[in-house]
Amino acid sequence: MDFTFFSQQVSKIKDLPLPGEASHFKVAPESRVKKLRESIFKKENTKKAAVMALFYPDAHQLTHLLLILRKTYKGVHSNQIALPGGKVERTDADLQATALRETYEEVGVPSERVQVIRSISQVFIPPSNFEVQPFIGLYKEPLPFVIQESEVASLIEVSLIDFLDDTKIFQQNLSTSYAENITVPAFKLSGYTVWGATAMMLSEIKELLKQVL
Repeated sequence: MDFTFFSQQVSKIKDLPLPGEASHFKVAPESRVKKLRESIFKKENTKKAAVMALFYPDAHQLTHLLLILRKTYKGVHSNQIALPGGKVERTDADLQATALRETYEEVGVPSERVQVIRSISQVFIPPSNFEVQPFIGLYKEPLPFVIQESEVASLIEVSLIDFLDDTKIFQQNLSTSYAENITVPAFKLSGYTVWGATAMMLSEIKELLKQVL
């Protein structure tokens, strides 16, 4: 999809109601949905984080979404697919500032070059006790990405057409923090399986975009 057309249309999502949990549950493991509905997860002293769903044109002016593959480390989000972002720091003015700062640190996108369209629903991640605020942003004149090698293993550039394709959602057996060998809904994007909190955020973004594109 042409980026100029996309950037004109995407502003219309500012006035749309957020699908919220209804969209999250479409790509969440049944065990997680059940616990969320029963309010089993305790949200005590949650840590705050923010991420950026960054849309940009490639060399042919076709719209893409940027994901990252996190490096392998001792932690619950090791080697997972994510949106650029991270935890709040004391110097951040607000959660949007967190998302912009982390996006610059992880993939080299200057904050002043990002047009933030809106925030969407927060997602609680029980294993790490983080409450994550996603934002949607446009990077209209992209410079070459520069990865933060200490945290990012590689970039995953997803075409908007693939992202909006319903056939890219499938079922896969995985072991999660909640259960072993369970069926998990996931996205298959650019050869990678995207599930969990990132898939939940992407599901809401996808529903918003389909209303205006």
